[in-house]
Parts: sequence; C-alpha cells; structure tokens
Amino acid sequence: MGLRFIFMLTRNDKTVTDAMTHLETALSLGVRHIGFKDVGLPVEELKALNKAIQAKGATSYLEVVSLDRDSEVASARAAVEIGMDILLGGTRVDDVLPVLAGSGLEYYPFPGKITGHPSVLEGTIEEIVANARDLASRNGVHGLDLLAYRSPDQNVPELIEAVCDAAGKPVIVAGSIADKDRIAAVHGAGAAGFTIGTAALDEEYPADGRGLEAQLTAILRDVANLNGHLSPFGKKGLDAAFTTLSETWSPRVAGQVNNMQIKLAKLEGASTWHFHEHDDELFLVHDGRLLMRFRDREEVIEAGEFIVVPHGVEHCPVALTETCEVVLLAPATGVNTGTAIDKHRVGELAIV
Repeated sequence: MGLRFIFMLTRNDKTVTDAMTHLETALSLGVRHIGFKDVGLPVEELKALNKAIQAKGATSYLEVVSLDRDSEVASARAAVEIGMDILLGGTRVDDVLPVLAGSGLEYYPFPGKITGHPSVLEGTIEEIVANARDLASRNGVHGLDLLAYRSPDQNVPELIEAVCDAAGKPVIVAGSIADKDRIAAVHGAGAAGFTIGTAALDEEYPADGRGLEAQLTAILRDVANLNGHLSPFGKKGLDAAFTTLSETWSPRVAGQVNNMQIKLAKLEGASTWHFHEHDDELFLVHDGRLLMRFRDREEVIEAGEFIVVPHGVEHCPVALTETCEVVLLAPATGVNTGTAIDKHRVGELAIV
C-alpha cells in the first residue's frame, strides 16, 4: 500500500459545521481516507458523516483531541457507537483499549506528551521514540498518530524516521502539513500516511485553482506522484503513427499492456502460411482491406474490423489493397511469422 492521504474535515482541531458539503467534494474526487475530530459537531451528525464515508467504500477516521481522561474515554465509546474504522490520537491507552476490545476498530494513539488545543507534541526525540516503542508493543494498538510538525525545535524527518523504526507498525503523521515538500519528507521518512485538514479548507496548499476541489486535486496529484501512480504515457494517433512506417511487413511497437505489445504494420501482398505455438494474435484493420486465409475458410476484414487468430491455427494474411495498415495485439515474446522462416520474419522490433 502506498502513502495514505487522510483528508480531515476539520479546522484548528474541530470538525467544521459544513463538513458534509466538503465530504461530498472529497468523495467525488475519489479520496479514500476521510476523517474528523470528536469535537465540533453533535454525535448524530458525526454518525451521518461516517455513514456517508463508508457508503462510498472509503475508510473513516475519528481523531481524539480530548485533554482529560473522562473525555477521551467518552470519545472512544463514541467511536465504537458511531462505527468508525480507525481511531486516531489520544494518549490514555490503558483506559481506551478496554473500551475498544472486540469492536474491530483500529487504534492509533499519539506518542509523546500532548498539550494544548490545537495540540502540540512536547519532548525530545528520544523521549517520543521511547513512548512510541512502548505504545506500539501493546496488543490492540495497530499504529501511531504522530504530531511531528507540531513538535517545536525538532528535526522532523529525523523524528518521523525514528518513530517509524521504533514502532514497527504504521505511523500516520498529523498536523501542519501544507505543501508537497512536507508530504515528500513524510514519505521519505517511512510513514504510512498523513492528514491534511485546515490547510486544504483554508486553501493554503499550492494549487492551480481556487476552492477545495483544486486543493484536494493538487494533494492527490502529489501523492500519486510519490506512490508512482502517475502515467508517463500520452495519447497516440494512429494516422500519425502509420505515417512513420515506410517498410511493409516490418511491425513496429507502439505500446505495451502487461506482456502484450501493440504493434503497427503495413502489409503488402501475401505473407506466408504459419502458426504460433503459444501466442494468440489480434489483427485490427486501420486502413485498407485484409484477407485472412485459414485452412478451412477465408475472412475479409474491412477497416474498423478485427479478427483474433488463436495459437496453433495456421493462417496467411494477405493485403487486398495496395497496402493495408494493421494494428496487432500479441505477446511481446511472439515473432511475427511464428513457425515460418521467410523474408517477412522480423526479430527485434523497433519502437514507433
């Protein structure tokens, strides 16, 4: 699993009153991890948010920001009652774990000393790491919620990396992430994910446009880039691609899908009878007319039509027009003339 982006429907550690509107925007963009705080809205409205998140197949997160024991336990009970997927934050692990027992809810508490509201992480790296190691060792703790960028005077990437190494469980980095450089630092330090709330709602993240949709689009793009989920390929036009082919019976590779190559070829006259021992082939006529001879029949393939030739079937392609432009789909290991060796056989194919 790649780096997780968790969109928090929060501003300054409180769930915003118009959270449902923002949730609809996030879901429409395919955001798969969405959370909110245990303060800011009544429990019934939090239930509605959770229901809407899960109805779209996304994962829901409730982050605890309560500063006293009773409030934190109450928040854990609320998370169970609401039916959340993951509980983030809180520091009173011994009090919360019994509440979560048997609920199926995953738990990511805060390591270190948390103070104030909005929350601040206090302590040295060594102290935070020691606490992280202790928390992660507990049964029922599935990961940690690290307020790394709210830790004053710390080397944040060093802190994240040290906590990740000590925990041996997923670490979510929360708080004060507002640009792709910090996201890259989180990724480089080995964290499993990060949260952004206020920065997106207040339009602080560098984006190409205004509004929440532009904010989330920019964040999703930067995360996809880090996860290797951006395509390096653009569209290709067949008309233009075929103009680069000067030789006939000399296929060129235009693209590849898994082990299947997309090949372009100009055919002239007749090929030779042959078959492919293991590879099926698809012939799609782009321009001209193609005759496909089989031992039991002949098929004429017009422009815009295709035919599949299964492996082991003898066949002989013939161009019925002066030249016939054909798109071929076949395994990369295949040879164009199969079992036959003649003047049309091509070994290593060039790329269009």
